[in-house]
Amino acid sequence: MSRLVVVGTDTDVGKTVFAAGLTAALGATYWKPVQAGLEGGTDSQTVQSLAGLPDDRVLPEAYRLKSPLSPHRSAEIDEVSIDPARLEPPATDGPLVIEAAGGLLVPLTRELLFADAIASWRLPVVLVGRTALGAINHALLSIEALRKRDLHIVGMAFVGEEIADTQTTIAEMGNVRQLGRLPVLDPLTPETLHEAFAQSFDIDDFRV
Repeated sequence: MSRLVVVGTDTDVGKTVFAAGLTAALGATYWKPVQAGLEGGTDSQTVQSLAGLPDDRVLPEAYRLKSPLSPHRSAEIDEVSIDPARLEPPATDGPLVIEAAGGLLVPLTRELLFADAIASWRLPVVLVGRTALGAINHALLSIEALRKRDLHIVGMAFVGEEIADTQTTIAEMGNVRQLGRLPVLDPLTPETLHEAFAQSFDIDDFRV
């Protein structure tokens, strides 16, 4: 049974769209432990819509914070204390896709980074990054942070236009597997995402 953590190399790299495609392809349940920013809809709502998930396959967030800021600051504004014990992945009957918030070194509290919470789960990680300028630096730093915590990296999933040298450089220098690349989709609909994900990735790579 696949239990995977989807993490991004940075904010807004496309990991929520990727997580939706992966959740649908695996027939999984989706969980985002911490949502920072509620105006305009949440990532859980986006994933549910794009993946066509019933309500019982989208688990409620442990924390729903109002401000679209780093979770530690958003929690402080809401006068909420994030308890790491509430971030323990829930039991599910089938596969589970967990989406992290922002990048790996995003602080959940002033003492706890998201990467350290992930490290306590001991689950395999799929790293999602863009292909545009800056991608190599962000990806290699993220890989280094994951390896420092002795986490299993399933591979690197790219989102964006194909830039073959960037993708190959990250895979070779980071010693990670290229899982595939999800193109920018216009329009972005459940149908276009399903088709693009099936063409871009081998779902067996995620059955770990």
